[in-house]
Amino acid sequence: MTLDPTSAPAGRIGAIDALRGFVMLLMLVDHVRDVFYLHAHLRDPMDLGVTETGLAMTRLTSHLCAPVFILLTGLSASLYAGKHGTGAASRFLLTRGLFLIGLELTLVNLAWTGHILPPVLYLQVIWAIGLGMMALAGLLWLPRPALAAVAALVMLGHNLLDGIVLAPDQAGYTLWSILHQRGLLALPWGVARTSYPVLPWIGVAAAGYVLGPWFAIAPEARRRRLLALAAAALAGFTVLRGLNGYGDPVPWQAGSTLGTTILSFLNVTKYPPSADFLLLTLGLGLWLLALFEALPAARLAWLRVFGGAPLFFYLVHLWLLRGLYDLAFAAGLTGPSGKVELGSPAQLWLVALVLGPPLYLACRWMVGLKRRAKHPILSYL
Repeated sequence: MTLDPTSAPAGRIGAIDALRGFVMLLMLVDHVRDVFYLHAHLRDPMDLGVTETGLAMTRLTSHLCAPVFILLTGLSASLYAGKHGTGAASRFLLTRGLFLIGLELTLVNLAWTGHILPPVLYLQVIWAIGLGMMALAGLLWLPRPALAAVAALVMLGHNLLDGIVLAPDQAGYTLWSILHQRGLLALPWGVARTSYPVLPWIGVAAAGYVLGPWFAIAPEARRRRLLALAAAALAGFTVLRGLNGYGDPVPWQAGSTLGTTILSFLNVTKYPPSADFLLLTLGLGLWLLALFEALPAARLAWLRVFGGAPLFFYLVHLWLLRGLYDLAFAAGLTGPSGKVELGSPAQLWLVALVLGPPLYLACRWMVGLKRRAKHPILSYL
């Protein structure tokens, strides 16, 4: 019998893989921007004072990626625990978390920087997922109501800690830079930048774990719950953001046009993710999960392929972008900045569209291999 990599295997929920694949494709667009828009010298692509609207909107779409992916990480861990037991899930989270941190420090940073020991070692989303999984390995032993309370407190309450800013020479600076304050940590050969402070992401992973039992009830009832929770999150975002007080360290401002005002309203803080950021992105993510559950499975088959080998996709797309940039640079295809440049946000989407099919074929091969080989290491990919 020939296995079809586009079909949902027994034991997997197709909508989860499809949503994971969807946000990974949005991530691809954002990483094309990271690689081929360096010439713009933007400190922050969501700084509306200096960023063109098209680029800001492109960046805005990528805000879904990390929160949805980490929520699904916690949800998948809960489903794993339902099959194999809490202890097995805790061990898996701990070992996989360590594995991801090791990847961030080696292959991922090498792909981004081109150096084995880069002068700046970026601790980004894979690092945050790894630490989040390791924290969840301990938190999942809490009673589920207590875990839900911890998740809500961390996600919605951590902005109360924004006023705690430590200097490098102060006690606790390293730990606080890892948890909540972006900072630079000294290394023997350079510095490490904590791009993704992990405290709020631990709350997101825990929230995903809490949702696990919903996937043991009837699909219609589950979709109603997902839509109700999505509506509550989006309503909470609208109210909290509208009040322009607690919820995000950067207030929104009325612009010269309705479009710029809306963009300012949606321009919420990602590093670390504010309460407003998480309410908006997780509300949309839960709505998409309910939508994907309602769609015919055949329509989602191609997205499930991407979502069926997420870490493989992540590594392959980074190295593909690295290779394309280096080839273009070697061929002299540079712009006035001396870097390989794309000229418009539309070109970012076009490049991502062109890269989609080869990445699909690579993921399709990996999904098939995972089903045939059943090797434990393949479960990490």
